[in-house]
Amino acid sequence: MMATGLSLDSREQALTFDLMEALTSSLELTEVFSRAHGVLSQLLPVDSAALCVSKPGQPTQYDWMVADIPAEFFAHYPEMVTEDFVRDAVVHHPNRVLRDTEMVSREALERSLLYQRCRELGMPLERVMAVMLDVDEDWHGGLTLYRERPQPFSERDQALLQQLTPFLARAVRSCRMFREVAARGQILDALFHHRDAECVVLASPTTEKMRTAHATALLEKWFAPFERGPFGLSQELMERLSLLRSKGEGDAAWGLDTWERSGEGQTLKVTFVQLPPLEGQRLWALMFQEIPHAIPLPTDWRLRLTPRQSEIVKCVLQGWDNQLIAEHCRIKVATVKKHLQNIFDKLGVDRRIALMCRAARS
Repeated sequence: MMATGLSLDSREQALTFDLMEALTSSLELTEVFSRAHGVLSQLLPVDSAALCVSKPGQPTQYDWMVADIPAEFFAHYPEMVTEDFVRDAVVHHPNRVLRDTEMVSREALERSLLYQRCRELGMPLERVMAVMLDVDEDWHGGLTLYRERPQPFSERDQALLQQLTPFLARAVRSCRMFREVAARGQILDALFHHRDAECVVLASPTTEKMRTAHATALLEKWFAPFERGPFGLSQELMERLSLLRSKGEGDAAWGLDTWERSGEGQTLKVTFVQLPPLEGQRLWALMFQEIPHAIPLPTDWRLRLTPRQSEIVKCVLQGWDNQLIAEHCRIKVATVKKHLQNIFDKLGVDRRIALMCRAARS
C-alpha cells in the first residue's frame, strides 16, 4: 500500500485504503476533497479543513475547496493574507508537513490577525497543521487542517499526513490536468464549430496541430500561390503571429488581434486566438471568416425602427443568420425571431431576402 516506516493499526490501515479510494474516485477536485476530508477527519481528528490551488507567483488567487469553514472566512481572507503565518511557513517548505508550533510561537499565533479574525467569525483557530503540495511548475496546492481545541497535533499526526502527501499531490495534479484538458477541449470545440468560420491551430511557426475541413480551400481562394508559405498562410499573417508571440504569454484571449483583406463583395477577417498550452506548447488559432459587404441601412428606416430593430436589420444586411445576430446582440435566438417579425410588419415585407432587396433598391 504505502512505503512507510510508520506502523498503522488495523483501523488506520482501513481508513488509509478508504482515503486512497476517495482520492481516485473522481476527476473533479471539489468532489475528491469532499470525500477525502471525511476520511482524513477520522485519521487525523480535525474540526475543519481547506484545500486551495493556485499558480506560483499568484498566491492570493486561490481556487478554494473547504469543509466546515464559514463563508465569511474567505470574504475576509484578502485582508488577512499578509499575516497568514500558515501560508508564509509552508510556501518555503514544499511537500513538508508543518505543525503550528513549527510556524510561529504561541504568543505570535494569538497576536496574529488571522487568529483574532477567526475567533470573531466563530471559528476559533487554536491548532493548525498544513502542507504545500508542490503539484508541478505551473500549479501548487495548500492543505490546511484546523482544530478549535487546544490539543496540539502530535508528531504521529504529522508523520501520517507526511506519508499521505504524495497521494494528495497526485490527486490534485490529476484533477488539475483533467480540468485544463476539458477547458481546452471546450475552447477547441467552440472554435471548430464556430458558425461560418474556418480555423488553423499552430503550436509553433513550423508545427500545425489541426485545421477545419474547408480551411485549405478558403486559403487558396484568398491567397495567390506565390503568397502562400507554410500551412498555406501568407507571409504577412506569419509575421503578425510572430509579433504576437514575442509580446509574451498571457491568458487565453479572444480577438487578441485581427487582420483583414477586402475582396469583391466580401472581406476576409482573420482573428488570432491564444489558447491554453498543450504538452508545454503555447497554441494559437487563426480563425478565418468571410464577411459579406453590408447593404447600408436606408435612412428613412431609422425613423421607423427602434434602435434595437435597426441594429438587427444592419446584421441581416451583412448576411448574418439568427444565431450570429443573437451572439452579437447578446440575446436569445427566439428574441431575434420576434424582433424580425415586428420589423417585417413595420416595413411591409414577409422574409429576409425581400428586406435585403428593398434595402438594396433604396
